[in-house]
Amino acid sequence: MKYLTALFALLFSSAFAAQVATVSPKEAAQLVAEGKAVLIDVRELSECAETGVAAPAVLLPKSDFDGSQKLWKEFLGKNPDKQLILYCRSGRRSGAVAAALAAQGHPVANAGGFKDWEAAGLPVRKVEPAK
Repeated sequence: MKYLTALFALLFSSAFAAQVATVSPKEAAQLVAEGKAVLIDVRELSECAETGVAAPAVLLPKSDFDGSQKLWKEFLGKNPDKQLILYCRSGRRSGAVAAALAAQGHPVANAGGFKDWEAAGLPVRKVEPAK
């Protein structure tokens, strides 16, 4: 029975996540440059400080989305009509947040991981660690 429950959960989460569009880093950069989208890094600030972030990215950690949503609520209130393009380290966390945002009716896409942004040769910037 545990096996069937786990299999159902996996299939359901995969089907739900499939509803979120995927965009390449270059497509994301183009949409942001055209003013049609906002790029969001959902990693924690400590991770961003270690690696840097995509130059146009807004930093909104998944932990805030999963918790109080203080930062997310403020951001979403200021950007009601923009497509939200999310990324993280590998694409998994951004996919989970994107699926939840899509379920709330937000136009959203997943751009995968920061490593993909770097590999595409797109601009990055440094982030100061939290004090």
